[in-house]
Amino acid sequence: MGNHVATLWDQFHEWLPVVLSYLGKVALALLVLLIGWKIINMVTRAMDRMMTASHLEETLRGFLSSVVGMLLKALLLISVASMVGIATTSFVAVLGAAGLAVGMALQGSLANFAGGVLILLFRPFKIGDSITSGSSTGKVISIEMFRTVLRDSSNAIIYVPNGNLSNNIVINNTQGERRLAAVSLMIDYTDDTDKARAIMLGLLEGDAQILDPASAGVSFQAKPGNIGVTLEFWCAAGSVSGLIAKYSEASIKALKAEGYRLGVTARPAS
Repeated sequence: MGNHVATLWDQFHEWLPVVLSYLGKVALALLVLLIGWKIINMVTRAMDRMMTASHLEETLRGFLSSVVGMLLKALLLISVASMVGIATTSFVAVLGAAGLAVGMALQGSLANFAGGVLILLFRPFKIGDSITSGSSTGKVISIEMFRTVLRDSSNAIIYVPNGNLSNNIVINNTQGERRLAAVSLMIDYTDDTDKARAIMLGLLEGDAQILDPASAGVSFQAKPGNIGVTLEFWCAAGSVSGLIAKYSEASIKALKAEGYRLGVTARPAS
């Protein structure tokens, strides 16, 4: 019995330095984890305050804070695990391979996600703007991380992938204080062009929505079988479509009343 106790005591003495050393590593690792966790939270809060002060979009601000926080915490956990003797090389390799596989599988979604970040960061348009991209035109009602939601003139909802918006031409119909609008018609070669110019310019008189009335003009272009007539005028960006509709109708009625034979197209000039 005495020999057995002595053996156990000797083994205890042999293992005691190892146990104390391991407990010391665990205690140090826990201390590093607690302090590091608090520092990361402080960093993310400071980052959020800086982005708020720079008026960064709220959606992008929350996303960036979350991503930075998660990445820093993941690095902290890996560092703490290595401090207590856990091999992290294989773990990191597995995470890297998994990330590559997920990235390949979701490359379309990641392109839309990256496009959303660029849109929120550089703000080529904002909620409330009217934009045109490809065949889609509408008012922006929401900018999400993967898509932008538009409402067109018929009140239909259009979902446009952010990858398309960030990689293709986007026309912001709202940006800028004023736009050059145009109403185009066709008249006959036998019609009086000077009279047509006077009639169309006369329609604009007294309209407070026309900016810089003196700069309004009427131009003519020879076409096969007809003469193209274009009335151009400056107006506020939000008034373009309404004024084009108004003066298309007014021009048709006024010229028809004078005996002109017409064809008509209406468009923004720029």
